[in-house]
Amino acid sequence: MENPLLLFPQLNISASKDKSYYKVMKSVIKEEPHKASKPGAKQKRNRLSLLLQKPEFHESDHLGKPGNVAKPASSVSPEEAVKWGESFDKLLSEKAGLDAFTKFLKTEFSEENIEFWIACEDYKKSKTAHELLPKAKTIFETFIQKDAPKEVNLDFHTKEATSQNIHQPLITTFDTAQNTVYRLMEQDSYPRFLRSDPYLNLVKGRNPSRPTLRRRSRSFTVNDFQGVRPDFTVW
Repeated sequence: MENPLLLFPQLNISASKDKSYYKVMKSVIKEEPHKASKPGAKQKRNRLSLLLQKPEFHESDHLGKPGNVAKPASSVSPEEAVKWGESFDKLLSEKAGLDAFTKFLKTEFSEENIEFWIACEDYKKSKTAHELLPKAKTIFETFIQKDAPKEVNLDFHTKEATSQNIHQPLITTFDTAQNTVYRLMEQDSYPRFLRSDPYLNLVKGRNPSRPTLRRRSRSFTVNDFQGVRPDFTVW
């Protein structure tokens, strides 16, 4: 006689191996190795979620307010694009325009200028003096100090005046430097942006990602044959 298989020890319920309970328990035992692999997959998902939270995966998030997403270039109407050509200020005031200009500067390897301008705009929105010091140090170390990773082109006097105010920053600490970079982009990069192919395509309503539509050939209709008498001589 076979030894009974104890199914639930706490309830003192057992069954012999030839019953269906044994088959069920056997299938559960086989599935256990698969369950053991789940924590590994979960860890991979956790690592991926942490990776996606890094700043480099959200470069364009700072281009607009939270909850507002800039329009993709393909959805900008020709009328909107034409308005960007009215003034540099008009271009930067539109989220889609700011995004398009930033992408253009990246093609010229001068995106540090617009990034510095955006950082200064964010700095001026600080509500308390406690927020100014860490932001000021970050901006100075990133864009202004000598050999900064994204050093912008500033004259000696502007650099010196800005560096002297870093330890006790004011809301106006970066105004002179920001205005200098603004004029540089307005006089140099902005005119080239208006002559660039991506901008001209937007003005003309072209989208390079869309296939060119073929014109439909004209088909004959019944009206085309009205008044035409058949020639039975061909028969």
